[in-house]
Amino acid sequence: MAKETNPASGEVEQQVVSKQRVADHGEVYTAKREVNAMLDLVKEETERIDSRFLEPACGTGNFLVEILSRKMEVVRKKHVKNPFEYDLASAHAISSMYGVELLEDNVETCRERLLKQYLDTYRQHLSKDASPEQERCIRFLLKKNILCGDALTMLQADGQPITFCEWTFIGMDGKVKRRDFELAELSRNVEYDKPKLGETGNLFADTGEPTFVHLPKREYPLTDYLKLSDYE
Repeated sequence: MAKETNPASGEVEQQVVSKQRVADHGEVYTAKREVNAMLDLVKEETERIDSRFLEPACGTGNFLVEILSRKMEVVRKKHVKNPFEYDLASAHAISSMYGVELLEDNVETCRERLLKQYLDTYRQHLSKDASPEQERCIRFLLKKNILCGDALTMLQADGQPITFCEWTFIGMDGKVKRRDFELAELSRNVEYDKPKLGETGNLFADTGEPTFVHLPKREYPLTDYLKLSDYE
């Protein structure tokens, strides 16, 4: 297994699981140093709780783990004195991160890494464990946002279209609007005249890009963020 030592922390990082996986899937993990250097190019975006990120070949989550670390630090600075606001903002941060990965074992590892990091950070910031309801919400968001599939064919492992959820947090009262979009539809830059009231542009569009309005595959009623999984 190929490994690299992080000069800053002295931590040994695994970059290759096996030669066979490299040959079969081109699987090579990006080292933490390179991850942070790349994220620093969009530093302001990584420090916005609501800024959405899509990693189309997320592996075990090296990029997403670092993005979550940055977002959670912003949550701490803004909301640590109000536990309800912290819970809501941290769920919002989780909801903004998306990943597609070809290998199922990597998908599971990625979800578990992000969950562990979230729960550990939560405990550090608030000196207590997240409630069972909060953990259930985070698990659900990770299940919906980190998917097993091929970003090139835009199909999931079961042959169904890769479909992502748009989570729109309304104010600070805990209400969330969910809309589902197919990745293939989101990749089509078809410009419409004007968005209708309540519609947004491309789920992963930069704020400086032209706005393209895409039709959701499905919409869900406005609901409490802790009850999102009830509509699954």
